[in-house]
Amino acid sequence: MTTPSNQFDTATVIADQRDFDKRSGSFLERLIFNYRQLVMVLVVLATGFLAFKATTLEVNASFDKLMPQSHPYIRNYLANQKDLHGLGNSLRVVVENTQGDIYDPEFLDAMRKINDKLYLIRGVNRPAVKSVWMSAVRWNEVTEEGYQGGAVMPPTYDGSAESIAQLRTNIGRANLLGSLVANDMRSAMIVAPVLERYGDTGERIDYGQLGRDIEAELRDTASTLVPGKPGKVKVYVVGFGKLAGDLIEGLREVMTYFAIAAAIAAALIYGYTRCIRSTALVLSCSMVAVIWQLGLIRLFGFELDPYSMLVPFLVFAIGVSHGAQKMNGIMQDVGRGIHKYVAARYTFRRLFLAGVTALLADVVGFAVLSVIDIPVIRDLAITASIGVSVLVITNLILIPILLSYTGVSATAARRSLQLDKKAGAGQGIGGLWNLLDRFTERRWALPTVIVSAVLAIGGFAVSLNLQIGDLEQGAPELRANSRYNLDNAYITAHYGLSSDQFAVIVKTPSGGCEKSEVLMDIDRLDAALRAVEGVQTTTSLADSVVKITSGLNEASPKWLTVSHNQDLNNTGVIRAQDANPELINSDCSVTPVVAYLADHRAATLERVLAATEQFAAGHDREAVQFLPAAGSAGIEAVTNIVVKKANTTMLLLVYLAVIVLCLITFRNWRATVVTVLPLMLTSILCEALMVYLGMGVKVATLPVIALGVGIGVDYALYLVSVQLDLQRRGATLAEAYRGAVQFTGKVVVLVGVTLAAGVVTWAFSPIKFQADMGILLTFMFMWNMIGAMILIPALSYFLLQKVPQQVPQQVPSQAGGVPATAH
Repeated sequence: MTTPSNQFDTATVIADQRDFDKRSGSFLERLIFNYRQLVMVLVVLATGFLAFKATTLEVNASFDKLMPQSHPYIRNYLANQKDLHGLGNSLRVVVENTQGDIYDPEFLDAMRKINDKLYLIRGVNRPAVKSVWMSAVRWNEVTEEGYQGGAVMPPTYDGSAESIAQLRTNIGRANLLGSLVANDMRSAMIVAPVLERYGDTGERIDYGQLGRDIEAELRDTASTLVPGKPGKVKVYVVGFGKLAGDLIEGLREVMTYFAIAAAIAAALIYGYTRCIRSTALVLSCSMVAVIWQLGLIRLFGFELDPYSMLVPFLVFAIGVSHGAQKMNGIMQDVGRGIHKYVAARYTFRRLFLAGVTALLADVVGFAVLSVIDIPVIRDLAITASIGVSVLVITNLILIPILLSYTGVSATAARRSLQLDKKAGAGQGIGGLWNLLDRFTERRWALPTVIVSAVLAIGGFAVSLNLQIGDLEQGAPELRANSRYNLDNAYITAHYGLSSDQFAVIVKTPSGGCEKSEVLMDIDRLDAALRAVEGVQTTTSLADSVVKITSGLNEASPKWLTVSHNQDLNNTGVIRAQDANPELINSDCSVTPVVAYLADHRAATLERVLAATEQFAAGHDREAVQFLPAAGSAGIEAVTNIVVKKANTTMLLLVYLAVIVLCLITFRNWRATVVTVLPLMLTSILCEALMVYLGMGVKVATLPVIALGVGIGVDYALYLVSVQLDLQRRGATLAEAYRGAVQFTGKVVVLVGVTLAAGVVTWAFSPIKFQADMGILLTFMFMWNMIGAMILIPALSYFLLQKVPQQVPQQVPSQAGGVPATAH
């Protein structure tokens, strides 16, 4: 038996497994390797069971999960949701006549069929559907004989010129232009609220199926509804139900990126090891981790949604990177002549503790997200934490066990050893190590720290312009040229009222909404909101009552105000309830004031919410309360508030957790500073990049920085832990850092490239927020790697030049000699 030439490695070379004392090592090591066959049987059984559970995992979305449900404003909405028809999750289906206007018998017949198909789609709230074909959509007018009204679609409609003329008149009477009928009268809209659960089974709505039903029943059949004229009728659909359906369908395409990421990882690992068996083993164990994660998610009652769908890809990439580290350790030992079983145990001793610490940091990065008061992010935090946690078994334990059986290619092991010797002599990649060594010198360290400080200051100045919420029109989750956003652009251009609705809930005791003083306050709120920049118009019970009151008085304009006559107001409210039931509930205790916004940009939402809060502060009393917020824009405004607060809280918590982990691992505050500062620089630059790319902080991008910090700290843990141990054993800073990069430098680079390669493919996703996450995570992974390799030695020059030495402990004769905290 001999010892390797590397001065920092004292592993005893044992070429025959029979010479190894199986009673050596920690209790956990003995338990795992002395009973490795049993461990493998248990893993196989668990994998089979969890693979079966994974096959039943559902991919769905939820409107309610996107809302910060404990926020007082969202509680207002949820408490009154049943009385707020169409002010949450609604579909807007527009049917266009490409060869004329809506007053065309062929078009009207086609629209009727589409209306009926939509009405019957499972999950639609049928009693609340509105269109010119629904009898609930009515007209009212004052004539010489009194107040008259009826359904907009004449009950005697038969397609004749007379009935179409009557329809044209009724649409004018009902003032539907800009709402249910386009301003150019070439299309008409159907509004269909969507239930949260199916009425017959109580199960949550399957948005994937809803999206497919919309495409199959509405869009795909539109061209066949007018015989001989396939392009005459065209359908446009917007709303959360359709958006969620499109996202789920897009995820099916995204699955191809999983295969691409696996292929890239395989190419990188094989290029590093030139060993087919170990490459296949690392990829297989990482895939087992994904299977376990998906199975456990299903077992615990969770499901995948568009926001958490890419987490398995991330777990796979993390698993590959940790697996590569174990494989690298075993390959180095085998190259020195150590038996594969002994090499596996040596590698387990060297890397398990540091591997658990690194994975714990990853878990912390995910788990911190659970403090955010948005269910979809909490679900992401839980599912991601589960996925990273199982890597302890599948990659830190299973890979060494399997490699103890299979070993690595002898050729690959010799090649690895030769490359290490060349690197030690300054050849090959050793040239890079020589360059990095220079950062431990003052003439390199000082400029590096100064440049980093300038980057941090400049990045921070840019990051001050980082905005909360959406910065563009349409659905930011999808690309601008997606069908959904093209549909949204058409509807916005042709209809006076947008789908961005901000609703204020006016709450009174039963029967209180008909009181004159309440109606007057509602009318004042109407005026206050219409004066806000970005508000197109408003609609409310007061507005309807005013028009009805005027109509009851020969349409005199002097009656276009809320009357002090309570009897007149009572009559107006009763008639308004018949004409616009969505503006008032059955006992006249809840009525919304709806503002139609020009867009849902964060600045617009802030102005409208501020005006609402100011009005409520001056007019709330026992008899009436003005409660924000309902409508898609109202919910988004509240979500922005929570996201803004959570962004700061999340960063503080994730850095606090990382600092505590580093202090426990290093037992040295200076080393902790050296580790954390590169991470902070990356976080600052990431926020500056978001400003440059026009990204706002929202539900989709909020988790990115926490993930980047939690995973990025791995690099520093690898380097600083080895460096510190070597310094404590008497090495100088330059020698210690050189030893650290020689042992773990290649792996750090491989980890950074593998992680980045695993997520960079997301940038091509049809789902824009996933593409954004891919860009940001790629930047953070790569910059964290570069920052760790360059900034750690530079900062160490100022903070870790002298490290207290400790009395060397006797190394057991069969210990894996690389420091126990090394990665």
